[in-house]
Amino acid sequence: MPVIVLEARDFTNPLSLVRTWEVLSGLTTFSLVAAQKNQSDIEHLSTFRIFCMFTWCFFFILTLFIHILSVIQFHSLIPISWKNLTVTVAVLGALMCLSASVVFPWIIMDHKSVSAYPVAAAVFSCLTFLAYSSESYVLCTQAHEQRGYMGSMPGLLKILQLWGGCQMIPLAVVAVRELTGIHPWQLWVSGMSYSVCVLMSVVTLVVILGDFAGRCLLPFDRFLAGFSLIGVLLYMVATVICFTKILQLKDPRQNDDKRERVIMETVVSSITLLAYTVDLAFSIKQLCDRSHT
Repeated sequence: MPVIVLEARDFTNPLSLVRTWEVLSGLTTFSLVAAQKNQSDIEHLSTFRIFCMFTWCFFFILTLFIHILSVIQFHSLIPISWKNLTVTVAVLGALMCLSASVVFPWIIMDHKSVSAYPVAAAVFSCLTFLAYSSESYVLCTQAHEQRGYMGSMPGLLKILQLWGGCQMIPLAVVAVRELTGIHPWQLWVSGMSYSVCVLMSVVTLVVILGDFAGRCLLPFDRFLAGFSLIGVLLYMVATVICFTKILQLKDPRQNDDKRERVIMETVVSSITLLAYTVDLAFSIKQLCDRSHT
């Protein structure tokens, strides 16, 4: 049985310190929210609260797992590209915690009386976002061989695409529950577009983290270019539908919450469309460069 020898530098290097910060901030955040009963009787606010709780808990577990394996130096035993995994968790964690840090205060401001627990949770959520941003900066400034594919510009764009798809999940759930002020075909087309793009992002992430690129039936660069093209087309449709919904907001029967969610969906959809478009440009450039060599 191998003997684990831990040294002080294993706990005091920048990555170890920032991951400890992430674990403690994330634990404090969802503990404060869990200690406060859900006071909202509004169904869509409960959905967003669950989304925030899932974000904090999920990345707390992932970060704790990475932190433990890094300290005991067992990460080489797992069949995953470690450098790509750490960058992915750090950048996606920063983006998701940023979303939670925006959505959660929006939830608690809906209440007439706000206690100290949710306010403290919102503050610690922002600290968690800063922690993941710090780790992302440290990892992305390393040499290319150390940060892996996901630390490059195309890899970061793919993380941004996955983040955009994740933001659409609670918005789609709320839209399905309400089904007011929206044509059913708009909901189905948007939902299918987001679902296909999330599935493509997950497949791409699994291929990269598992080092399965060499086993693909098509060359990996063509595989990524095809996914980017499909993503551009689907998000173009979804973004047009979002702007159509904004035009429908002129109806005075629409409440403020409905307006805010439609604007939120439009902004996220536009950002994700931009990420797919730039990623497609990178993929085409890479294919052209290889064809000339």
